[in-house]
Amino acid sequence: MPISIFGFQALWSPVYLGVLVLITILYFLVLVKWRGKFKESEPLTFKEAMLFVSGIILLYAVKGSPVDLLGHILFSFHMAQMAILLLIIPPLFIMGIPTWTWRAFIELPVVKPLFNFFSKPMLAILIFTLVFSFYHIPLIFDFVKQGVLIHGVVNIILFTSAIFYWWPVVNNLEGMHKFHGLKKLGYLFGLSVTLTPACALIIFGVNPFYATYTDGEAWLQAMALCVPTGTLSQLGLSGPEMFSSMSPLEDQRTGGIIMKVVQELAFTVFLWMVFYEWLRNENENADEITAKALRDREYMAYHRHNA
Repeated sequence: MPISIFGFQALWSPVYLGVLVLITILYFLVLVKWRGKFKESEPLTFKEAMLFVSGIILLYAVKGSPVDLLGHILFSFHMAQMAILLLIIPPLFIMGIPTWTWRAFIELPVVKPLFNFFSKPMLAILIFTLVFSFYHIPLIFDFVKQGVLIHGVVNIILFTSAIFYWWPVVNNLEGMHKFHGLKKLGYLFGLSVTLTPACALIIFGVNPFYATYTDGEAWLQAMALCVPTGTLSQLGLSGPEMFSSMSPLEDQRTGGIIMKVVQELAFTVFLWMVFYEWLRNENENADEITAKALRDREYMAYHRHNA
């Protein structure tokens, strides 16, 4: 059965699109037209603008386009949503918002202590892993998927925890928690390891876990998050099997695989970026590194001679 039966509003979320367009307009007004009103502001670069706009486009794609509707119908699409929302969009937003803007925001009296606390690398990775893992416990997942308010709050918590997780990897703010070189590689590898158990349980489970993708009544309640109740009541739907030939277990396993694959692809890209940054720094500072190595050798040789 085609998903077009749910109507334009459910498919394209025009209100959500309008909000994202307003956010984008405000972004350019503040950072371009009104920039002179802020102390220590710097011109918005083309790269920053493209990263931010890319994040907005992806955010609409996963939370406002038909992909969002499919994410309520099939678990595999839900996991594709989660992978993009938590592993790709946060670093785009962090890098797309200029450093001076982040500094002005973080320096706010209420924000600074909270941001400094939650962006501590080991705490950030622990919170993100726990939030993601607990969210996908069947009892919690089904409860969250059947309430508009709790669903929205949990999504904000997930996205915020992802921002804090990515912060030490991609932020350029002096004095903030951040990693360089091998430490950054180890940090990225750490999340890959900590997310593996949750993905493995989903992939290798022998039974489907989630009532909101297997039980008709629970599924209809979850569908009400993105489809007007009046529309649902007129369609006479029984469950997600009307829209897919996959069994619930196949759908669940596919979702776990998608999450793991996207995670590995995202981390591979960032690992390459880290390696490239390290290689460039080595080449740019080759003379200084060589001079330091020679000084160290001379120092060691001198002390051996006088020992």
